[in-house]
Amino acid sequence: MQTHLAPDFMHTDAGEEAEAILRSCVHCGFCTATCPTYQLLADELDGPRGRIYQIKGLLEGEPVSPTLRGHLDRCLTCRACESTCPSGVRYSRLLDIGREVAEEALPRPMGEQLARLALRKLVPYPARIAPLITLGRLARPLLPAVLKAKVPPSQAPVTEDAYTTMRSWWVLEGCVQSVATPRTNAAARRLLGRFGIRLDAAPQAGCCGAVSHHLSASEEAHGFMRRNIDAWWPRIEAGKVEGILITASGCGATVKEYGHLLRHDPAYAEKAARISELARDPGELLSELPISRAQFRDQLPLVAFHSPCTLQHGQQLAGVVEAVLQRAGFRLTEVTDSHLCCGSAGTYSLLQPAISEQLRTNKLAALEGPEPEVIATANIGCQLHLGAGTSRPVVHWLELLADYLL
Repeated sequence: MQTHLAPDFMHTDAGEEAEAILRSCVHCGFCTATCPTYQLLADELDGPRGRIYQIKGLLEGEPVSPTLRGHLDRCLTCRACESTCPSGVRYSRLLDIGREVAEEALPRPMGEQLARLALRKLVPYPARIAPLITLGRLARPLLPAVLKAKVPPSQAPVTEDAYTTMRSWWVLEGCVQSVATPRTNAAARRLLGRFGIRLDAAPQAGCCGAVSHHLSASEEAHGFMRRNIDAWWPRIEAGKVEGILITASGCGATVKEYGHLLRHDPAYAEKAARISELARDPGELLSELPISRAQFRDQLPLVAFHSPCTLQHGQQLAGVVEAVLQRAGFRLTEVTDSHLCCGSAGTYSLLQPAISEQLRTNKLAALEGPEPEVIATANIGCQLHLGAGTSRPVVHWLELLADYLL
């Protein structure tokens, strides 16, 4: 695709990156076949190819309009198009750049600004979001059905056994996950402790930066990233940890991009690249460990596994978790259109509720069709979003392994 960038973007880091991405696109249209919003809305401008053309226009000097920004807002950033693209177009990075350009060029209505600011100032901070979740749980019997479904239920603790450990890893506690679904990391500790791996959390580490990053607050996002790097770096530099386990696939996809996102930061570029190299999804680590059927109970439930977009498209780890579960003896159902997004997509379910709920309805129909006993997934957002739409239990897949471990 030929480009003629406007002078404001020529010779800038963002402009050069965007131009390289645009030039790699051959506008074949394969991406539209796997785009959830294009499938729902049947509008070329709400598919990857259409959005690429709109971003190209922005960078070539065309004015920003609320309609154009709406098309960009409706993208889930699920990255299914990247898994499909034969040319390797890095669409998600182009979208990040396009959204930031649109955000700077055209201020949003005050209501939208306040909603996005509230999300950025609440969601990444466990100390701020925890009281709201507690209040929601207390008031749940009085809430209307729509709000009641969005309140995550409290979780029973996971018993963590005492093991002699030889290997040390960092684990990211996360923001919402640490207060809404604490069983996830507790399950990881119990499971990996069986294999001699200790998971430690750095107290200073927090949100991975994804919330701010996807709401076009890049400098704020970079601040979260630098804080995490600072929290992890001393023990990494001393060679006292093997890696960084990130149990929420959305956070994992972001941390694995620290190296790219901070590549122009002279103080952090090298450290960020190292952090990205050390970041691992639990599926990657457990694939290397001697998990076998003999380590788990005789009676295991039938499981429908929802592979989050950040796992299968963002991290390109399709099938990795499923293989671990099958090695442990779990029976997995076939999931129709397993490549499609469930509609969670971070803050998307709050900012684009109509599309999000339709995608969840479609996803739950695919997951529940074979009548599984439990639905498992690998990301906090998907877990809460799907759980709000079904009476079946929706758990992190690590919980299954920990709960059925002998």
